[in-house]
Amino acid sequence: MTTKTRRYDLDWLRVIAILAVYFHHVGMPFNGDDFHIMNTESSKLLDDIMVFFEQFRLPLLFLISGTGTVFAFSKRTWIQFAKERSMRLLIPLFFGVLLIVPPQTFFDHQTAYTSYWEIYTNADFGVNHLWFIDNLFWMSLGIIPFILFLKSSKSDAFLKLFERFTAKRFGLFALVLPLSVGFIILKQYYPSYDKDLFNFSSTFFYSFFFVLGMLFASAETTWMHLKQYRKQNGILFLFSSLIFYAYYFVPGEWIAPYLTNTQGWILWYLVCCLVGWSFVIALLGYGQIWFQKKSSLVQKLNEAIYPFYILHQTVIVVFAYYIVQLDIAIPWKLLLLLITTFPVIVLIYIYLIYPFRAMRFVFGMKLLHVA
Repeated sequence: MTTKTRRYDLDWLRVIAILAVYFHHVGMPFNGDDFHIMNTESSKLLDDIMVFFEQFRLPLLFLISGTGTVFAFSKRTWIQFAKERSMRLLIPLFFGVLLIVPPQTFFDHQTAYTSYWEIYTNADFGVNHLWFIDNLFWMSLGIIPFILFLKSSKSDAFLKLFERFTAKRFGLFALVLPLSVGFIILKQYYPSYDKDLFNFSSTFFYSFFFVLGMLFASAETTWMHLKQYRKQNGILFLFSSLIFYAYYFVPGEWIAPYLTNTQGWILWYLVCCLVGWSFVIALLGYGQIWFQKKSSLVQKLNEAIYPFYILHQTVIVVFAYYIVQLDIAIPWKLLLLLITTFPVIVLIYIYLIYPFRAMRFVFGMKLLHVA
């Protein structure tokens, strides 16, 4: 349950996962979905690309969070762990809801307010993109009994069974079966894509990746199996991607005679699970080859990526509000949003967050040690 050497591959994958969320949100005003700020025209090509990456950017982030949860618990009692999770997650969540998210609300519903401060007088607060932190906090607390089990000798037989299963050629990939079955069943009762904790189809889907991240971190030889079968899992990902886009682009009238609407959605949920799971296990394997070297850069990036996540959507929404009004083509607006928001977020981090203990505290960072 403890690591003797730092897992630089997991650090890199955490950075990559959150940057993927940032790039996704940069594209949201232009893909035709219901984002806070929308361009009058949308790009079907952009939407076709983004729908693919939606299948694994957040699953990867939840799985990495699951591994981090085990490592955070490894040298703590459950009470110390609950305190650490509260400091790391709950305080940034409250701070974000009170100060980071309100600009999104104001620019999203600007015609509804005569003053920015009406957000506070009306108590129009929401979590918006910080739903991830909210869900992660409650998942972390709810999973404490399972972590205690994994931490005890009672889990030895279970972990050995899990390691033997993942040692099989298609063992890791076969874990997509419980993911798909559970997700498909819950989607019949909770069809929404809302990220609310009580939307149990969504919560189950992300919790599955979270728990598997915990199991991967606890079953040491499973990491060897991820590396061993990386090429096979990579091929399965490519094959799943072909199935995904084949089904995505097939005209509805072609399949209507053979599948009911419900059956069509079940098949869609299945191909989404196949793509999401196969990508994650393939990347975890290749990550041990590509990203395992010691790096001072990734340590700095890993420290900055949490404040970056908390800030990114608010900066995007504010800039997008003005950029979508420009009389230029979508690719230029997209590029302009990218080259303006990224440096602004970085500068806020460098000059307003990183040097100050109070700001580091409310953004969930470790405090600097004063000599």
